[in-house]
Amino acid sequence: MRNCSRVLIALLAIVKSISVCASECTPFGNAPAQVNYGWFINFVSARYPLCLGGGVLGPWTDPGGDKRYACVYEPENSRATDPLPLVLFLHPSIVTADSVRLTGLVGLTDKADLGGKTHGFILLAPEGRYTSHFYPGLDSNALGWDNWYRQLSPIGDVRVGDTVYPENRDAAAIDHFVQQVLATRNVDRRRIYAMGWSNGAAMALLYALNRPWIAAAAVYSAPDPFAALFDVCTQAPVIVEPAGNGQARIFNPKVPLMHVRNSCDIGGICPNGSRFATRMRALGNSFYDVILDPSERNITSCDDTCGTDEMADGQISRGASFRGLVNHMRWPADWNGRMLNFLKQH
Repeated sequence: MRNCSRVLIALLAIVKSISVCASECTPFGNAPAQVNYGWFINFVSARYPLCLGGGVLGPWTDPGGDKRYACVYEPENSRATDPLPLVLFLHPSIVTADSVRLTGLVGLTDKADLGGKTHGFILLAPEGRYTSHFYPGLDSNALGWDNWYRQLSPIGDVRVGDTVYPENRDAAAIDHFVQQVLATRNVDRRRIYAMGWSNGAAMALLYALNRPWIAAAAVYSAPDPFAALFDVCTQAPVIVEPAGNGQARIFNPKVPLMHVRNSCDIGGICPNGSRFATRMRALGNSFYDVILDPSERNITSCDDTCGTDEMADGQISRGASFRGLVNHMRWPADWNGRMLNFLKQH
């Protein structure tokens, strides 16, 4: 009976927290993400990324008062006469901007052909901030990106009725570092691309769909940035004025997107990605969907043993959860060439 009481109390707490979150839904989805800063988070968040092999940009203080940093990697010819493409990479949650080195992209900055007059590209990896996430466990409050507050208007703050909604702080930080690179490096402004992994992939999709200067995006293992997991303020993307809080206007709907995901992925997000693909195509987006099996071969469908729920509610077996976690934590380096070629073609 004592255990049953504890379960009941826990369930009531969950229901209460959901109702509170639901009451805070805004015209831009959830309210801006907050975090309870403890001494450990204060210590870690005050550190800048190491950016081994590259340079550190920052600190820049965002509208909420957090100091923000970014890593930048560039080939020796980045200051040559011919401008180079710029690739923006957003890291997964929990890890730092330095994790871009796990993808193999840093080693391609001096040799990949992204359509410039010379080979190579500039790689910009901003770092997220500590916020609350609609993810389970340790990831519910961790370093990462707030893709649940979807006020990414290119003009900045927006007024709806009597309320002014500030720009998403993470989008503002990304904007700042993109502009800094544009001002100090020789960049081909027609070829500014977005990439990302996991939570960073969701933010990269949201950013690309709202920034007209992003020519294309190629991401890996992204939850749907408009509706996934425990998000209670889900929205449907639209290209017109929203009819209510259940819709989110996007400002770059035709941006070509390459969406690489695993047939068995963390939390069961493969079917969540299928719904996102359907929504994008309905808006007329040029959407290239790639589903990988454990050997990184392109297949046509998700593994149903790893979840079938379109919200990726995580209700799957332990074995499937482990397989999904292993797949999710491995960047598909063998697909780097194809992902970069997709960007080149756009």
